[in-house]
Amino acid sequence: MEIGITTFVETTPDVETGKVSSHAERIREVVEEIVLADQVGLDVFGVGEHHRKDYAASAPAVILAAAASQTSRIRLTSAVTVLSSDDPVRVFQEFATLDAISNGRAEIMAGRGSFIESFPLFGYDLKDYDELYNEKLDLLLKIRDSEMITWSGEHRAPIQNRGVYPRPVQNPLPVWIASGGTPQSVARAGVLGLPLVLAIIGGSPLQFAPLVQLYKNAAEQAGHDVSKLTVASHSHGFVGESTESAADKFFPSTQAAMNVLGRERGWGPYTRATFDNARSLEGALYVGDAQTVAEKIIFLRKNVGITRFMLHVPVGSMPHHEVLKAIELLGKEVAPLVRSEIERWEAEEQRMS
Repeated sequence: MEIGITTFVETTPDVETGKVSSHAERIREVVEEIVLADQVGLDVFGVGEHHRKDYAASAPAVILAAAASQTSRIRLTSAVTVLSSDDPVRVFQEFATLDAISNGRAEIMAGRGSFIESFPLFGYDLKDYDELYNEKLDLLLKIRDSEMITWSGEHRAPIQNRGVYPRPVQNPLPVWIASGGTPQSVARAGVLGLPLVLAIIGGSPLQFAPLVQLYKNAAEQAGHDVSKLTVASHSHGFVGESTESAADKFFPSTQAAMNVLGRERGWGPYTRATFDNARSLEGALYVGDAQTVAEKIIFLRKNVGITRFMLHVPVGSMPHHEVLKAIELLGKEVAPLVRSEIERWEAEEQRMS
């Protein structure tokens, strides 16, 4: 059971002071967060790509590379790379370079992107949303699997027997399929035999159990070894010294961020009742003390089949020292509880089978 962190490197106003961190300041803070995550034994850190004023990470590979030389073990991934509006050649080159700097710790999470600002920025038409992703994923995987490429498509100039360099340390470079939970994207990941990451940020995580089974069924029918496939979740949360203090610290920035997105996307207001309901055992918020958060992650592993859990913190803007403390608690207190129980449970399952 792998445990890690994701961040979107937000630069929204602090809900108490109104202060807005500069992009430069927030990026440097995230490098500190990655270094700490490595020091406290977390397995993976993901940085999400956005192209708007309230998010600082338009180039996740560069931020991850800054942390790569200061870390030794933690895996470094995008969360996600908006592949539809990027060039797969450059994506591969950037993450192969990151793989070299980190000595084999780079990963790519390839997604369509729920934010669409990058499409007009880079000159793409949203009517081609699905076609762009399908075509570019095909090219990315071909580059990953072969040094010399001959390829043609509808939305990019063809490539005729050209090499793509550098080649990564890892062979193959890990490419995950990121999904918001549509059956089509889940099944596609299974058919391709690629690891799957699900954004479990609302409703009940139990609703994702049939999708995990669909993924495994599609992989098995395509001839892949299901036992080697991994499924990750990306879920909002925060770890504090007590469950009450964690909730009180995490709610204000979460409410502010969710209400901004709600106004953009037509959602209703985000209330404390909504927040508290999602903190229940079967809810999608992982907020509380170490024991509470560990119990929820264990529940997710046993009932949904998640083998990598990524806590998304912060949501909105929180004081940097609070984020660092949550990362420390996740690594030093939550992760050992989870790993110990999952190891015991899996041994029992194996003995009973």
